[in-house]
Order: sequence, then C-alpha cells, then structure tokens
Amino acid sequence: MRIHRDLTHLPALRRAVITIGTFDGVHSGHRYIIQQLQETAAACDGETVIITFDPHPREVLQPGGAPVKLLTTLDEKIELLSRQGIDHVVIVPFTREFSELSAREYLEDFLIEKFNPHTIIIGYDHRFGHNREGGLELLEAEQNQYGFQLVEIPQQVVHDLAVSSTKIRKSLNEGNIELANELLGYPYFIEGKVVHGDKMGRKLGYPTANMELPDPRKLIPVEGIYAIKVHLDKQPPLNGVMSIGTRPTFNGTDLRVEAHIFDFSQEIYDKLLRVELISYIRANQKFDNIDALIAQMDKDSLQARKVLNA
Repeated sequence: MRIHRDLTHLPALRRAVITIGTFDGVHSGHRYIIQQLQETAAACDGETVIITFDPHPREVLQPGGAPVKLLTTLDEKIELLSRQGIDHVVIVPFTREFSELSAREYLEDFLIEKFNPHTIIIGYDHRFGHNREGGLELLEAEQNQYGFQLVEIPQQVVHDLAVSSTKIRKSLNEGNIELANELLGYPYFIEGKVVHGDKMGRKLGYPTANMELPDPRKLIPVEGIYAIKVHLDKQPPLNGVMSIGTRPTFNGTDLRVEAHIFDFSQEIYDKLLRVELISYIRANQKFDNIDALIAQMDKDSLQARKVLNA
C-alpha cells in the first residue's frame, strides 16, 4: 500500500476506483465498502484508492465544539487499511481553505484533476464543497462529461456504518468491550510509550507500565479495570490487567492508563506498548485501606486470567 500526503505529487493512477471518508476504526462496516472497492477495481483492472482527511473535518469546521474522539489515530488507521490490501491511501490535509472549495471546484480541481477516477463509490448522502452544497446529484449530472462511473452506497448500508461507529463509541464508554470488539472485527487497542510513574504499583506487588498516549484525540474507554492482551516488540501477546482512572484510593486527580503484565519482570521504559482490551472487569472504586485494595487486585487478576485463558 502506498501512502500519499502531498496532493501535488500524486502518481498517475491506473483506472482509479476511489471512495472518500474518515474510515475511523476501519470497522466491519467499513470493510464492506473496501470489499466493494476491491471487487470493482478487479473488474476493470484498476487501482483502489481511499481518500481520507487529517485532521478530522469537524476539528476545522467546529473548532469550539465538543472534542473529537477517534477510534483510531491516523497511524493506526493507516496500519489497519494496509491489512486490507488497499493500493493507495491519500491523506488530504483538511484546512479551512480546502473546506471553502465550491462543490464544482471540489469535483473538477480535486477529484477529477488529482485522481482522474474510473469509478467513484460514494454514500447516497455524501456532501462536499463549501456549505455541503454538492452531493450525489452533481456527480450524477457530470459523470458522462468527465468519464467516470458512479456507484452509490445504499441508504441502509450508510445507516449501518453510522450506527456501527456510534455503537462502538457508546460501547467503549459503557465498558461493553465485547460488543465494541465484535463491531470492530478486532480487539480495541490503545498504544503508547512506557514512562516512569511513582512506582506505587511495585509497592503493592503489581508493577505497572504507565502509558503515555501520543494523540489526545484517541478515545479512552470508561474508567475501570480491564483484562488485556499486551503486544511488546515482537514477543507473543502477553496477558495482563489494565487500570484506566485517577486512582481514587490515593486521591489522584489525573487520568492514568496503567498495564500490569502477568508473570513479567523486564524493564520496558520508553518501549512502545499496544494493549488490546478484551473484557471489562469492574468500575473503579475507593478502598478504605491498602490491604483492601490489594485483596481486590488479587481478585481482578484472577478474573482476568480466567477470561484470557478461556
């Protein structure tokens, strides 16, 4: 898969079959569209092209709105798309200037000039151009003039895509990890660098890897305790338990993401960890004393081992 970030240096594409979207999460619904993209490209001996945007358009169009929370960072999205066998991913820098292109400028100066598409696969409700003035009707009216074919993604499929994304976020925010993972088609994961903490976990008999996350837009699931799989370097996945929260027993205030890896003693500071969330064990709670906390951590670890070894 080739990744393109500069629209002025795109290669000549062979019968480009393109689709456009955020593809956040690259979930099972997205993979339906990717399959259609690939089947269409195979039929015309063309190349598959996904056009996506960074930053998320809402960050530019609604700068004072609610923070955008992403299922996947840009790097994670690229990795997941690469697993799908896409030929090209084009990351368009979404700027205020780009957002102010008229619908016709978007069609002629962006889609046609940059990609010369053989086929455009687009949702029935896809809008583009300044004030979202362009849509399927403009593409239908101009497809003969510009020589591209138009494939409409039906209303039900687009609805299912939106529902899937909403359900995934809702499930993560409610601790329903199993449903989120089912909709994604893979375990939801968090990736970050291991940094030094206050070593409190060691004192409790549960040393933890404190994770520094690279992108504040990444959606962090609801606070609580999780059974996890940990990926480190090229080792086989390791089992463990994760705490997301402010450590209420110690009157903490800052949100921490900490992973305890079972039967593991390596020093891994500055290493990159990928943690897959497998199951939600319980909500955070404040304990009256350290002994009560340790007793609960013992129970959490036992439950996590059972889940992970099932």
